[in-house]
Amino acid sequence: MATYALQIAGLVLGGVGMVGTVAVTVMPQWRVSAFIESNIVVFENLWEGLWMSCMRHANIRMQCKIYDSLLALSPDLQAARGLMCAASVLAFLAFLTSVLGMKCTRCAGDDDKVKGHILLTAGVIFIITGLVVLIPVSWVANSIIRDFYNPIVDIAQKRELGEALYIGWTTALVLIVGGALFCCVSCCHEKSSSYRYSIPSHRTTQKSYHAEKKSPSVYSKSQYV
Repeated sequence: MATYALQIAGLVLGGVGMVGTVAVTVMPQWRVSAFIESNIVVFENLWEGLWMSCMRHANIRMQCKIYDSLLALSPDLQAARGLMCAASVLAFLAFLTSVLGMKCTRCAGDDDKVKGHILLTAGVIFIITGLVVLIPVSWVANSIIRDFYNPIVDIAQKRELGEALYIGWTTALVLIVGGALFCCVSCCHEKSSSYRYSIPSHRTTQKSYHAEKKSPSVYSKSQYV
């Protein structure tokens, strides 16, 4: 019962992580405009994402423009676009794999050992996906903070951390925790199966004992002869 609860928790966390990964990939709020010193134009908010940049006017109207070229992006955003696309695919594959290994599904049969290996695979993929999400989010955040405190960079070009970065960190944590839960479930399956096969049943022990009593040894037969 405890392992089934861990499976459900891992599946829920994995599903949330998959949705969060896709959401972070498409959100434009990776970099947002910073209002510092003389830059106090609060009626316009600039958002920069992986696929487009958006300008929001007075919290009413928003205009978005897709980037004309990939080469026009900074190196961190270029790498983040590729890594986030890979993370979205990995999260989807990990979620499907975890569904196949669930106790309530019959796609992979009823063998607990096989399902344990499937859940272990899903857990490892979820953990890898969390790390893949964590790398671009932290990379972009580091570049934003570095440029913010760089006196050479113009004030109008300085940006702040957007909502997508915070959601990305949370998503990475959720994916890693969900993968760890699936790995724990797989370890529990391995321990239970090894314990089941290592300890013989009481009936088998009694039968073997009576068989030894009934069948005389070769040494005792030679004494009677």
